[in-house]
Amino acid sequence: MTDIFNSDNNSLIDEVEAIRIEDFDYPLPDERIARHPLEVRDSCRLLVADSAGNPRHHVFSDLPDLLPAGALMIANETRVINARMKFRRPSGAVIEVFILEPSSPNDYVLAFAQRERCQWVCMVGNLKKWKEEKLVRQIEVRGIDTPVHLSVRLIPLADDEVRSASRRVEFSWDNPSATFADIVEAAGNIPIPPYLKRDSEESDLSDYQTVYSRVEGSVAAPTAGLHFTPALFGRLEEKGVEQAKVTLHVGAGTFQPVKSEEIGDHPMHTETIAVERGVIESIVRALEEDRDIVAVGTTSVRTIESLPLFGYLSLQGRDVSNPDEMHVEQWTAYRQDFRSRNTLALLRALLDAMAQKKMDFLTGSTAIMIAPGFKWRIASRLITNFHQPQSTLLLLVGSFLGMMPADAAGKGERLPLWRRLYDEALGMDYRFLSYGDACLFTGKK
Repeated sequence: MTDIFNSDNNSLIDEVEAIRIEDFDYPLPDERIARHPLEVRDSCRLLVADSAGNPRHHVFSDLPDLLPAGALMIANETRVINARMKFRRPSGAVIEVFILEPSSPNDYVLAFAQRERCQWVCMVGNLKKWKEEKLVRQIEVRGIDTPVHLSVRLIPLADDEVRSASRRVEFSWDNPSATFADIVEAAGNIPIPPYLKRDSEESDLSDYQTVYSRVEGSVAAPTAGLHFTPALFGRLEEKGVEQAKVTLHVGAGTFQPVKSEEIGDHPMHTETIAVERGVIESIVRALEEDRDIVAVGTTSVRTIESLPLFGYLSLQGRDVSNPDEMHVEQWTAYRQDFRSRNTLALLRALLDAMAQKKMDFLTGSTAIMIAPGFKWRIASRLITNFHQPQSTLLLLVGSFLGMMPADAAGKGERLPLWRRLYDEALGMDYRFLSYGDACLFTGKK
């Protein structure tokens, strides 16, 4: 495995793109994948590792005792929507429409507030059997006495929306008393991960949401947050752990396997971000005071590690008030011009740009690829679940943990810490993936 953790030259992007995904594989027996969560959210096991990778075994309810007073903990308050909808053609063929992101209007809040029609980019199952006709189904919407008729039809994709397995779909319904949020709740099913290999159940409606979920828009849960309870948040507050929330709407791309041999050939998915000005100010204060910043899950990581890049974009003349211009591309974080910039200076530039526009809220998007060679700027601790082999999320964890020292045999080989810790978890019968156990990792300074 190529050691690029200390690389800081102009060829860094080439070196990162050449990382082989087979180096992030591990054997995951099917019986180790948790099909359902534990009855008590914070009773799951917690694998704790310091910056040297030394493992300790706890339960998640121990978390307040494991974080220092004064730490800033940041979680993603996105809410999973009932994104899977099924329609039946006159022939009997079932068409599944999986909504991904709003197209018209292209703002999540506005799209969910529509009362007659809207368009979304969707993945469509059984697409070959869906011709040009409009598909209609009757649904019962909470708070409306009469049935609502929901229609869908395919719309040609714009050039900038073209992607594999996705189409633009127009939704329309015959009762303006219902918002699209009402329609989704009534017509859809919760989109549990495909690797659970089961249909969604009534219990998933609550189990697959964090207790603090608030902003609708995700098609997958930020699963590290599933372990928290209101009581645990209260104990963290008593400990003196500062708490903040951000929003990143998790897309279906989070389940997309890396099919290319090298990660440079893998197109990273884009996800929408929203962050309050006060959260950015809290991050600045924590960095100034050298306090720990704890990211709850990889989605929170992608959000907060994108903030310096938004500051960088503002310094390049991008309009911070235009979400289309606030887009972090896949490899920008590895460019030497960005890596040489000071983190606090970038965040202050972002705050200044927001102040000039009188903005209390930043909205943008990120396709950031976090892999070995990434320069971590914000998160110093990471709460996360165990991730799939050969996934971009495992690349992120591998980057955060870094490498083990040369092995005791004296061969000089440096091995990734993630593999040592995952082997430890497998050997200790931890439960893996979305409904599984959790980790608390400390990054290298």
